[in-house]
Amino acid sequence: MAFNLFSKQYELDNQSSFVVCDAVPDAANAFITNFRTHFPGAQVCIANTPEEAVRISKTVITMLPSSPHVQSVYADAGGILSALKQLRPEDVKETLCIDSTTLDVKTARQVAADICDAGARMVDAPVSGGVTGAKAGTLSFLVGGPPDSYQRASPILALMGKRIIHCGPAGSGLVAKICNNLMLGVEQIVTAEAMILGQRLGVKPEVLADVINSSTGGCWASRVNNPVAAATPDVSPPSAREYEGGFATALMLKDMRLAVDSAKQCETALPLGELAERIYGNAIEREAALSRKDFSSVYRVLERGNGLPA
Repeated sequence: MAFNLFSKQYELDNQSSFVVCDAVPDAANAFITNFRTHFPGAQVCIANTPEEAVRISKTVITMLPSSPHVQSVYADAGGILSALKQLRPEDVKETLCIDSTTLDVKTARQVAADICDAGARMVDAPVSGGVTGAKAGTLSFLVGGPPDSYQRASPILALMGKRIIHCGPAGSGLVAKICNNLMLGVEQIVTAEAMILGQRLGVKPEVLADVINSSTGGCWASRVNNPVAAATPDVSPPSAREYEGGFATALMLKDMRLAVDSAKQCETALPLGELAERIYGNAIEREAALSRKDFSSVYRVLERGNGLPA
């Protein structure tokens, strides 16, 4: 995402300057080395803290693991709010914060309120499209925030994505993302179940996938992220790479928990969501290594008949 953002903005304006801030210094250094290889004349530097990054940036994009990390980066000492308090009022007014983390709606709305109270603008803009979409620049951004902030954020997000959807006020983008990932998490499990059942009843995986993907069962989990490598040889899903290079099972478990917790807050029953949360959690408990592999690797545990804890 950062490479697409920087490179496309540099092509639009080669006087633009860019700042990278990462909790892992080696990651920031590797990114800058790679970017300068492609764009030797670009002005790009590393900030050691979020506070340092905000002091030299008018547009700030954050993408973090979960709610506690967002709270820390924005509100803790050395964070974004701390930096805003040090800027001139006119500079604060020009600052736009875009958070693409998938986190709980309550925390997102509180952080957005704090940023707005400080005089800056903020939108939540979680993404859909996975690693493939991030690399190709075809992500969908689900944006929550005031219309004027959305209008300012939209052309920036368009450098990294194909569809920019305004979902409503602050937190609305996250609501949409949580609902989407609730469906995705459930679909990936039932895709695994169908592939296991079909093979055990004697149908080849590529034949079964072809039938499903051209019929009413077709879905992204089967077409693009099929858990059986041989099922979709033309697509090369993570299952073809030992489930590497996709959306981590630990992150899907986080998203399922966000959905379940959100449902409890508004007294909504999620029987399939709750069951899927247990299945992903159990998969990680049984095989810790799956936490870092693509969430379609839940297939491995289901295949062994160990879908749910006793």
